[in-house]
Amino acid sequence: MFRVLFVLFVIIPIIEIAVLMQVGEVLGLWPTIFIVILTAWLGAKNVRQQGLATMNSVQTKLAQGQAPSDEIVAGLMLLVAGVLLVTPGFVTDFFGLSLLIPQVRQAIVKMVQQHMVVNSGQFGQQHSPFSGQTFEHPDQADFEQQSQHAHFHKKIDSQKNHQGQTIDGEYERKE
Repeated sequence: MFRVLFVLFVIIPIIEIAVLMQVGEVLGLWPTIFIVILTAWLGAKNVRQQGLATMNSVQTKLAQGQAPSDEIVAGLMLLVAGVLLVTPGFVTDFFGLSLLIPQVRQAIVKMVQQHMVVNSGQFGQQHSPFSGQTFEHPDQADFEQQSQHAHFHKKIDSQKNHQGQTIDGEYERKE
């Protein structure tokens, strides 16, 4: 983690300053500043547009009962692209603009999918979270039984209130 933070907060700013100085030397101060502002504005505009399209896709998949995992990862990449584009500099703008290309985002999503594995508990089976499979947690059956038990008692309690009778009983949980 230290290496990542070191690169993010020390190495990248040094590279950005060096590139800005070189471009400023060739183009001059004001054209360099104009280009940095222009790329930030265009990038923010594109991130907003693609972010809204991604949000619509997430809502569509949720309405169809599908997991929008690809869209969530793409949305996170658009967030990173926005941060990179608003950060002054040409190197971060290059990476931010590359994340705005849908084919680049899809390639990164596929790489992330290959490296993500979910362990499904005590059974030792592993599944990709992006394969569209549903998982049942080992305690899911217990939860469903408790939910049914609570529903049964709620029904009895409502009958008690309406009829004025008390129903007494015991239950035993069998596993």
